[in-house]
Amino acid sequence: MNINITKVKISVTIPEENVDDLRNAICKNGAGLIGNYSFCTISTKCHGTFKPNEKAKPYIGEKNKLEFIKEIKLETTCDITNVKKILAIIKKVHPYEEPVIDIIPLINELDINS
Repeated sequence: MNINITKVKISVTIPEENVDDLRNAICKNGAGLIGNYSFCTISTKCHGTFKPNEKAKPYIGEKNKLEFIKEIKLETTCDITNVKKILAIIKKVHPYEEPVIDIIPLINELDINS
């Protein structure tokens, strides 16, 4: 089987109040394109935890205190050639000092032998 990865799924969690700004920024720059559709994303409510250390500059919460926050997991697709640009936009727009970003390679169904 010969698999050529041309698309990825990008997933990032973000506070609810910031999700629309992030969605607009990445989709205006080429993420979320599927066929004849643009701005294709999915949002899932989730709960995140983190504990900033002394060197952290937390957007939410206090240093050395475990925080529990309602977040949104924003997921979208992206052409492999555009990933670095989209990651740079996420890091610029995202309010967190160190956002967690997952990049998952997607297999085209035409590459799968039946």
